[in-house]
Amino acid sequence: MFIDWLSVSQEFDCDLPDVTGIVIETLCKKTGERLSSREPKFKHEGSWSTSISINIQGRRISVEGNPSRIDRQDNLFGYATIEQCIAVYNRILAEYGLPRFTKCTRIDFLQSEDGSRASTTADGVVIHTIHLTTNHSVGKGNVTQYLKGLSSQSIGRNYGFLYPNGRTVTFTPKGEGKGGRLQYRKAYDKAFEIQDKLLPKVKRAFGENSDEYEYVKKIQTYCEEHGVVRMEQELKSEYLKREHLAYWGLFDEGEFSRLHGEFLKLDQKLKVNAMDLVSISEQLILEGVCETTKAANTTAMYAIEWMSGKTFDFKKAQVKTHRARLNRIGIDIKMSFDHEKFSPVIVREIREVTRVSVLDIPHWYKRPVGHLHLVAA
Repeated sequence: MFIDWLSVSQEFDCDLPDVTGIVIETLCKKTGERLSSREPKFKHEGSWSTSISINIQGRRISVEGNPSRIDRQDNLFGYATIEQCIAVYNRILAEYGLPRFTKCTRIDFLQSEDGSRASTTADGVVIHTIHLTTNHSVGKGNVTQYLKGLSSQSIGRNYGFLYPNGRTVTFTPKGEGKGGRLQYRKAYDKAFEIQDKLLPKVKRAFGENSDEYEYVKKIQTYCEEHGVVRMEQELKSEYLKREHLAYWGLFDEGEFSRLHGEFLKLDQKLKVNAMDLVSISEQLILEGVCETTKAANTTAMYAIEWMSGKTFDFKKAQVKTHRARLNRIGIDIKMSFDHEKFSPVIVREIREVTRVSVLDIPHWYKRPVGHLHLVAA
């Protein structure tokens, strides 16, 4: 797992230097009192057309971007810890004479003047958004079939949505591809993404015969040969605060790995070979969901009826029981049946292809280096 995007901020106890030469002030129209001041958001431009966004508001600094991408041609592999990412941000802040980000040591609770609401503040970095990412290898030629199978799955109340081009699956509350309020998960064809977005960009900047273009093309070919599927989930501010993962230094970062691991287990339910009564019953018994053939056949009939277009009353305990059983083998009868997703095979362990949980980093790959000696305090 590595970090593909990180949005953070920190409130400092000192005045910050003027970086942009422009100050935007908010005044009270009646009294003329200055309510707040801020500098306009600006971008730090790195090499390879990469950038990080910096925003200064009073004594608060906010930074967002992809630390694994800055000054690099690609981000197939990146930084694995928040500390490494903050080291990148601190190196950039130092270039503008701005103070370094630090870990939190305490959280303070603030009450509004009228006592109607409370808020929190910390003496270190507050995380607003973080993207956790892993590369899976499903074998050459298997990516679209694998993504189709994933789109038949659900994570809690988030349902799979397969994009029309078959190259991306998202998991959202309404299954429409739009991000949720707390989390946003997706899986996509990495080779296709590089070919569609990164290669044209590098070609325009450096030319088709350049070393830069050849290197990115080599990465794209590597992803194609290994059938790389990028699994990515975005954890948003409200979720991070609710789960006590917002204040860097005051939580166990291993919790991110646990949360991401739950997402990565999504394909373990893709085990039904054929959508018929016999194969579904057999799988229910094989997985230990049902103990007897009679119980398995009864549950399997719900799946067969679902395939025929029947709808169910999910308030009934009996329906809930059979839905829960079928969910354990990758069939959710609460979702609308899609013939394209379920025919004629849902993928047994990715269509008899063994998934490699972590894609190997080739010896020629240029890893992110150069910032790690500036580790945050």
